[in-house]
Amino acid sequence: MTLPRILLNKWNIDAKKQLGQHFLNDRSVAKNIAIISGVTADEVVLEIGAGLGALTIPLAGIAKKVYAVEKDSRLIPLLENEFIANDLHNIIIVNKNILNVDINQLGETEGRKILVIGNLPYNISSQILVHLINSRKAISSAVLMFQAELARRITAEPNCKDYGRLTVMLRHCSEIKKILSLKGSSFFPSPKVDSEVIEVKFHHLVKNIVNDESFFFKLIKAAFGQRRKILKNALAGSELYIDKATAEQVLENSDIDPLKRAENLTVSDFARLSNNMEKALAGIS
Repeated sequence: MTLPRILLNKWNIDAKKQLGQHFLNDRSVAKNIAIISGVTADEVVLEIGAGLGALTIPLAGIAKKVYAVEKDSRLIPLLENEFIANDLHNIIIVNKNILNVDINQLGETEGRKILVIGNLPYNISSQILVHLINSRKAISSAVLMFQAELARRITAEPNCKDYGRLTVMLRHCSEIKKILSLKGSSFFPSPKVDSEVIEVKFHHLVKNIVNDESFFFKLIKAAFGQRRKILKNALAGSELYIDKATAEQVLENSDIDPLKRAENLTVSDFARLSNNMEKALAGIS
């Protein structure tokens, strides 16, 4: 593995701050992530943010095929050169924003579920997570690197300030666990914060059944949209377009104290509330 500083200088490329580019510069860390991801010889991997290929190369050394998604077109010739130099021919470079990649279609094309791995840029990490949740029928599991702050939010428990919309959405459909901590020095340029690697294993069947998942996600967004407000006020002031009396009544019918806040509710609380709120709104209309 050629050090990022040397590669970037050789190709006259600067890391773009607006793209959140921090490249792995430790070969042992890259190999370790590839191993703990559980990738096997018959696996198809979708890598989010191939960067300079530090993680792509050890993944391709194990997996059947790797789709290396990289938005920055400046890096494509560099990646092609690195893969040839390492005699790797099972990598397909996808020069796109991951948000524009149809993961469900990819799963259909491959005839199997995909293992997703990546170092997510902080500025669009939340959007990528939502994209993965919506595409989860095509995904076996995901091993993702986040800045430590976002990792804390994703793995938070109810009744704390870090617990939020993404936490509930993920816990609704997956098991989440931290599997590795990385210092900022593991990357170039070195970020001011540390990172965490998290494994997300999607459920075949969700534990808490919701009648309409899109409405469920909309309700969660509404509840956390004004998270310092009590629930009846947060919901009444949201895009759900309900009045305060209706919000309070549905909360009480769902055995939820209207004076609680979104951060106090469990996933099962939200599921129950979603089903009851959907019925109530259907009755109003």
